[in-house]
Amino acid sequence: MADSVQVAASPPQKKKKRRARLFDPKRLKKNWELYVLIIPTFLSFLVFSYIPMYGVLIAFKDYVPVLGIWDSPWVGFKYFQQFFSSYYFWDLIRNTIGIQVYGLVVGFPLPIILALALNEMKDGFWKKFSQTVTYAPNFISVVVMGGMIIAFLDPSTGIINHVIQALGIKPIAFMSDPKWFKTVYVLSGVWQGTGWGSVIYLAALAGVDPALHEAAIVDGASRIQRIWHINLPAIVPTMVILLIMNVGSLFSMGYEKILLLQNPLNLSSSNVIATFVYKQGLLDGQYSYAAAVGLFNSAINAILLIIVNKIAQKVSDTSLW
Repeated sequence: MADSVQVAASPPQKKKKRRARLFDPKRLKKNWELYVLIIPTFLSFLVFSYIPMYGVLIAFKDYVPVLGIWDSPWVGFKYFQQFFSSYYFWDLIRNTIGIQVYGLVVGFPLPIILALALNEMKDGFWKKFSQTVTYAPNFISVVVMGGMIIAFLDPSTGIINHVIQALGIKPIAFMSDPKWFKTVYVLSGVWQGTGWGSVIYLAALAGVDPALHEAAIVDGASRIQRIWHINLPAIVPTMVILLIMNVGSLFSMGYEKILLLQNPLNLSSSNVIATFVYKQGLLDGQYSYAAAVGLFNSAINAILLIIVNKIAQKVSDTSLW
């Protein structure tokens, strides 16, 4: 009986020993250089991510800059209720989800396809040229990109409409038609980010054992078969992680590019949560209202991230945690 008690008690003792080893002062002293290297990253997260979270309080207060955050009166969920009951609530949700899902469906597979294609090219001029051409758009600033889109799609002087007219089709007012806004926004983003997005998949493909391809060639496998059965399974974990992160940030989209492309004619399709928060907070000075909408946006992203991660755990062996 005593032996069984000792055996049952042994696992917790082992856990305690392992925890003690993890926080061993001698070990910390021995690897102090590594912890010093972590300090700048730790401080950046602390200063720019965690300390500003104190400002979330203004979402539950009637914030007055003169009184400060703490002395401003509490209003509870007043601004959340105001946002949920507003007539533009569902329009903002619909536009945000529409653009992001459109971008995810179109933009997620393309870096994978490009990475697989580049991986099959032999090292040389054409491979370097292809990589340069596909990577270069990522380094164009948002402001320049917005100007290029407006200039290229101009109904009278834009190069795209010149090509359309050459095909015998009437010019299309892309930037003033709400039906075209999502397509213009998503496709321009795909063109700009596909090359850079393929880099991480190329890094994953670099870890594939060449012996697998050699064995497959000996067995008579074609190139398509080797891509499907060797390369693609090798990047599946990377695909799952990136998919989780993309779905988890479904409601997070930058407002800069949308603001540059936005005008009164396409507002019904281009007004999203990010631009709404910017206008309410910085332009109209409704800080508490903008903070409440932003907090709602972040909460939805967190919930989506947890749900998708749980699904990934059940479907595959890969997940964020």
